[in-house]
Amino acid sequence: MAVSPHLNALTRAQASLVRQLVREKRARSREGAFVVEGVKSCLDLIHQHPHTILSLILSSRYLALETEVDRKTRMALPARQWECQDGDFEKLTDVETPQGILAVVRQPRWDEAQVFKRASMLGIYGDRVQDPANVGAIIRTAAALNLSGVWLSTDSADPFNPKVIRATVGTILSIPVFSSSDFRVVSSYGCEIYSAVLTSADIVPIRSIRTIPARLMIMVGNEGTGLAPGIVQASRVRFSIPLAEGVESLNVAATAAISAFYFSGLPRDSEVGPMQSRCPA
Repeated sequence: MAVSPHLNALTRAQASLVRQLVREKRARSREGAFVVEGVKSCLDLIHQHPHTILSLILSSRYLALETEVDRKTRMALPARQWECQDGDFEKLTDVETPQGILAVVRQPRWDEAQVFKRASMLGIYGDRVQDPANVGAIIRTAAALNLSGVWLSTDSADPFNPKVIRATVGTILSIPVFSSSDFRVVSSYGCEIYSAVLTSADIVPIRSIRTIPARLMIMVGNEGTGLAPGIVQASRVRFSIPLAEGVESLNVAATAAISAFYFSGLPRDSEVGPMQSRCPA
């Protein structure tokens, strides 16, 4: 295969690693890396987070169509770059119609304790959220609303799964995302828990909540079974989102988005007078 100037031919070892990163959570954890694919996503990475890119892989077809501006920007990257034939590129990806460019990206590392210790904190915790599209949408929502972070139980979908990455639309590097084996870490840092539930003896409508604590975690649960009983029991507030008659429930990503939007607009307890209550009597 003829290789473009300044590019290396993709080796079997590198191709094998990319396939593993796409398909296996274990490989992503071992390498501390994940894959971003597509023209817009990769160009955004090159412009906004160039030093997170470990390597760039390009198909011959992509290189033939690349603009001069994009080529100059790409060639300024410090990361290694590889070229491969179009047929070989298709074997690297899980996308039905690949665009011929993907990046191997370093997973971000965030200091969880530092996030928890902020004087003001608002986060989302996903308990056993299985659908990668839901996990990605939750991360994107949290980033859009400038939340402090997203926490996912270890049995949720991997936040660096390619389907999650596509659903985040480039926001995975802009907000802290943590994997948690025990939700009680939230309480151990003095952060209060509000849980989104469908039924509970002391459930309150979300609109009746008028203020929130300075440091709060919103809990949302599994697509089928909701939140684990232990999380519900540990919650200071159990709230619901009122629905139209005949509608039984919301998608977990929608629940997270509505809850995060509503709570992020409320004043903190420390900002209101002593006579104002969090929930009306």
